[in-house]
Amino acid sequence: MLKGKVAVITGSGRGIGKAIAVKLASYGANIVINDIPSSDYADETCEEIKAMGVDSIVIKGDVRKTEDVKRLISETMDKFGKIDIFVNNAGVTRDGLMIRMSEEDWDLVMDINLKGAFNCIKAVARPMMKQRSGAIINIASIVGVMGNPGQANYVASKAGLIGLTKTTAKEFASRGIRCNAVAPGFIRSAMTDVLADDVKQKYFDSIPLGKFGETEDIADVVAFLASDMSKYVTGQVINVDGGLVM
Repeated sequence: MLKGKVAVITGSGRGIGKAIAVKLASYGANIVINDIPSSDYADETCEEIKAMGVDSIVIKGDVRKTEDVKRLISETMDKFGKIDIFVNNAGVTRDGLMIRMSEEDWDLVMDINLKGAFNCIKAVARPMMKQRSGAIINIASIVGVMGNPGQANYVASKAGLIGLTKTTAKEFASRGIRCNAVAPGFIRSAMTDVLADDVKQKYFDSIPLGKFGETEDIADVVAFLASDMSKYVTGQVINVDGGLVM
């Protein structure tokens, strides 16, 4: 389905990003793992993917930094000569009630989750426009659709990412570039494992399918959006949340 394609996934050392990288590799894509310079997981994920019979490299960097993002694109192009798929997955949380939220926590989350995606889209647009093809997939969040107390910064960043997705889709459609977003609900990951039991139970009780999602549930939808099976889909937000928001 993706044989010979080249996919770049930010924040892909572990968690949802790793699941996406492994899934796209399973369909034949060559994978560029991108994570923060201090990541201990990126190299392990890269070796795991190479063992699947596709090529993979690690390019570490901070998506907040324009020069790091430019290097991510240029080194990928030097290695593979093209970029077919770009997944904006890098993200952080710094939760707290708005009245007590620090400016530093607001700025950090907005810079990584939203500005980072903007930096990457802007940088990858040039090679994709030259190719006249490409699929950009942004990992948003269901809370960016419905809001959530205690997450003003995270919600704002993900709601902004949804708006950025739609504008990107409209600006680049004429060049054969599609852009869509996936909005995960409650997915088992390192980010959700730290939540209090009562918070987890509250979410659980609100999910019609009666179970939490797994990272592979997100990866499956990303694979669809990355492939030609979704060649007539752009500017859309797909909720992967077990029915939490309908």
